[in-house]
Amino acid sequence: MITTRNIQKSYGILQVLKGIDLEIKEGEVVSIVGASGAGKTTLLNIIGTLLHPDEGTLTIGGVNPFLLKEKELARFRNQNIGFVFQFHHLLPEFSAIENVCIPALIANLPKKTAEEKAKELLCFLGLGHRLEHKPSQLSGGEQQRVAIARALVNQPKIVLADEPSGNLDSKNKKELHELFFRLRDVYHQTILIVTHDMDLAAMADRTLVMSDGLILNQ
Repeated sequence: MITTRNIQKSYGILQVLKGIDLEIKEGEVVSIVGASGAGKTTLLNIIGTLLHPDEGTLTIGGVNPFLLKEKELARFRNQNIGFVFQFHHLLPEFSAIENVCIPALIANLPKKTAEEKAKELLCFLGLGHRLEHKPSQLSGGEQQRVAIARALVNQPKIVLADEPSGNLDSKNKKELHELFFRLRDVYHQTILIVTHDMDLAAMADRTLVMSDGLILNQ
């Protein structure tokens, strides 16, 4: 599902990624661990097509997204990649269901269809009673589940998560960790998680260790 070859990225004179070769199979849950500054988030952002590499190639489902024109790339990202961040980035003025609908509406789904998909996901995530609540009315764990529903609403092939449990207490962390694997089993996504949480990393099918811009193991 995901293949990278010789991915390199520098910021000025600082080389953050030094030649990343990586293969992730369809339906795999893979975690990436390593010290701060190892290059984990930069790699995740390149796989998510939010950053362009200086050198190297990326293919997602056999497509090199960086060969697409800007509008085509944005459409590809919207349809194939879901993002979950440490900070949920929900829009405060919108309800839970409205926040989840946003990527579907950007993909030009009819409003009714988008709402049906959003409601199904929120109910699956145990938030059927919170559809009309705004983020300020939700707990941290509930907000993160809304963000996960938003990431899944377009049924992306890939879900990328950057420190998804970083702001949660231990109970919500455990629930979120278990949720990722339930989602994979139900929706069959390929999931890549950058985390400092070794409990979450240990649950993955495979754990990659990054250090100084390189992956130390496969």
